[in-house]
Amino acid sequence: MAFYLSLILIVLCMIMSLQTLFSSAKIKGRWVSMENFLYLISLYATIMIGFGLIYILLDLHGLVVLIDGTNYIEAGFLERLETGFYFSAVTLFSVGYGDISPIGIGRMIAVMEALIGYVIPAAFVARVVFDAEKQA
Repeated sequence: MAFYLSLILIVLCMIMSLQTLFSSAKIKGRWVSMENFLYLISLYATIMIGFGLIYILLDLHGLVVLIDGTNYIEAGFLERLETGFYFSAVTLFSVGYGDISPIGIGRMIAVMEALIGYVIPAAFVARVVFDAEKQA
């Protein structure tokens, strides 16, 4: 019972924190927009799913692109799907945990994905600033 109550309390606190981000407060004279936030989420989700599908398609085609530790991942389709999306998310949002490693062409794909993951925030901020300057 305490576990579920704690979980609900934590989720409620996170929602309240996000609500304060989008309340009518200005950050350096700019309004924080829910539209921009949703745009950024959908952009990240699209890229994460796209790269995950690339890893899965290459794996289904017979190319080994991901290994778990030192072993090739021998799994069913759903486990490959989970692994591909997990590796894609970890690569896009950070430098990875190291539990799953890319090999072969998977290394270059992971480098491109990581680069995109680091460039998106800078490009998004630049876009918001340029749009705000055009409106001013």
